Amino acid sequence: MTEPDQLRLLAVHAHPDDESSKGAATMAKYVAEGVRVLVATCTGGERGSVLNPAMDRPEVWERMTEIRAAEMDRAREILGVEQEFLGFVDSGLPEGDPLPPLPEGCFALVPLEEAAAPLVELIRRFRPQVMTTYDERGGYPHPDHIKTHEISMYAFEAAADPDRYPELGEPWQISKVYYHMGFTLPRTKALHEAVLATGGESPYTEWLANWDPANDISHRVTTQVPCAEYFPVRDAALIAHATQIDPTGRWFSVPLDLQTQTWPTEDYELVRSVVDAPTPEDDLFAGVRASERIA
Repeated sequence: MTEPDQLRLLAVHAHPDDESSKGAATMAKYVAEGVRVLVATCTGGERGSVLNPAMDRPEVWERMTEIRAAEMDRAREILGVEQEFLGFVDSGLPEGDPLPPLPEGCFALVPLEEAAAPLVELIRRFRPQVMTTYDERGGYPHPDHIKTHEISMYAFEAAADPDRYPELGEPWQISKVYYHMGFTLPRTKALHEAVLATGGESPYTEWLANWDPANDISHRVTTQVPCAEYFPVRDAALIAHATQIDPTGRWFSVPLDLQTQTWPTEDYELVRSVVDAPTPEDDLFAGVRASERIA
């Protein structure tokens, strides 16, 4: 059981490495402030590709499950968070036209009520006041990311209801739920222009040229958490996922000092709240601290 007067943040992610690319600096900031932070990783990333050319070797592919678990453990240490796997099998990212069927038994095909059960149990055991997850598009249309959104929102409701999953512990009401809003058009443009102003080559040129403004989500941002001093921790955690992250790739092509000056926050959308939390805000625990009288 957790202490009743302790702030607790639950971050729900689809695969190992997602926690380090979405909200990692925020988590590191709260850990430094004494908040308990738990990452729930829905799958083991078993069907992920090797995205770092330096790791693209037969022996890596053969041990993908074991290696990704070890990478997750190292990233967890760097971020200072707790972490648990929910035990589902990676669905993979289907490619082709038409798309092939998803593999039997994968996370995306597990019925919603069954898929949400481990998260309900975890919520009731950890008792977070705040949960972060993905929006209805999954952040991007990977079937595991969309499924992560679905079980998160289902579990938010179910964990608080004493009539649902009574065998999984005492009910717990999460106070606030947020979606990650990392890749907005204004943020991407700001970083792009900042790089060009230094005479550098922007990694976002082609991306912005093909960006449909109708897909911008910046109007949904309610919360910007200042956490630039933890960007180096975020990057170190990312690099720990060596099969997934190329340290010479796009993630690291914008200098840290430029990122800090240009966009020093990680951004979120507040989508559920049972406390008084006027927006805009700069703290995921705004309203929680006051309601629970936590300093």
